[in-house]
Amino acid sequence: MSTLSPVEAAPVSDAHAVPPPLPDIVVSVRDLHRHFNNVHAVRGVSFDIRRGQVVGFIGANGAGKTTTMRILATLDEPTAGTVTVNGHDLRDDPVSARRFIGWMPDAYGAYDNMTVAEYLDFQGRACGLPRALRRERMEEIMHFADLLPLADRMVNRLSKGQGQRVCFGRMLLHDPEFLLLDEPAAGLDPKARIEFKNLVRILAARGKTLFISSHILSELDEMCDSLLFIDSGRLVHHGSAHTLKHGSADGTAVFVIKVADTPVERLAEWASMNPGWSFAERLRDGARLRHESGAPAEVAAGLRRMILDGIPVTDFHREERRLEEAFIDMISNKSK
Repeated sequence: MSTLSPVEAAPVSDAHAVPPPLPDIVVSVRDLHRHFNNVHAVRGVSFDIRRGQVVGFIGANGAGKTTTMRILATLDEPTAGTVTVNGHDLRDDPVSARRFIGWMPDAYGAYDNMTVAEYLDFQGRACGLPRALRRERMEEIMHFADLLPLADRMVNRLSKGQGQRVCFGRMLLHDPEFLLLDEPAAGLDPKARIEFKNLVRILAARGKTLFISSHILSELDEMCDSLLFIDSGRLVHHGSAHTLKHGSADGTAVFVIKVADTPVERLAEWASMNPGWSFAERLRDGARLRHESGAPAEVAAGLRRMILDGIPVTDFHREERRLEEAFIDMISNKSK
């Protein structure tokens, strides 16, 4: 994929028409349920996504993640609940909603004896794009997704990473506002992963709203504004990665303190004498201390007291958890 300045997508509507105000909430999901015979795959899921947000969707296999994404893509219908995209109800008016939805599955259908350019042209026809606009959109997307070198390659002979780029380009053909991406970075080499993350931020800056499913949590952390965790069909978290990484399973916060030429026992003694603080672990040149809430004002006051008490602090920072650890902790707590 290329990070060269991509050409802005051409508007599909009349250039002289005045577009209506765009709603801040692009996607609204309310009390979503999906049953498959005796399996309750999605259980009362509710959330909103604002315009221009990049939201990561995380869940173990069988958690209800794929079912939820298929419903959002209008490929499945909920048993109960409502989903709207740009104000269009996906159950009552899926055809109108699809104009605003771009879908990038984890695998796509390839055709024998069809080049990449022919494949994109065929998909543009399926979207109902007139010839002139279809050609214009194809040219822009092939530049944006770095597909020009692959234009004459057979679709069924591409590598996994090349196929992902073609699928990414296909998703953008009709200039949708809400983009659903299922494992989009799978099969990409490290360079292509970096370029893909850049493209995500460019699309978000243009006002696109992205909903990305991935098992690579570190990449979601770098790309996403917020994260949704789903487990056993229920949402267990909707918030920022920062909140997850700076918390702990029991709601406390952990700080790493390093000191100069001072026995670690002084930190342990200090923690025992200051309410809200406790000693967690000895380190080679300091310690890990736990604070009961992690409230910034209380932590700042604690650091001031530590220095006034004569402890020579050389480093003081809040410990970050890996998102994988936060996810496992959250799932474990919900199951208790």
